[in-house]
Amino acid sequence: MPKPLFPLGQILATPGALALGVDFSPYLLRHQCGDWGDLGKEDQAENDFSVVHGLRILSAYHTPDGMKFWIITEADRSATTLLLPSEY
Repeated sequence: MPKPLFPLGQILATPGALALGVDFSPYLLRHQCGDWGDLGKEDQAENDFSVVHGLRILSAYHTPDGMKFWIITEADRSATTLLLPSEY
């Protein structure tokens, strides 16, 4: 099991994310352990940099039925939010 790279802080979810009816636990663990999901190499590299330098981290995932959602951890690691891209 990979080790967490940063704290998630308070976990929040928007109404759209909650409406997906998904167990977000595995996705939160992936995000926290550096599996950035469905991001290109450049965005993955940006997240790797952000972990080291205390910047905001964004991961993108798809539910089993193909719905895209994001997980964003704030730069100060006080909160992590689950949301749909349309809610950004």
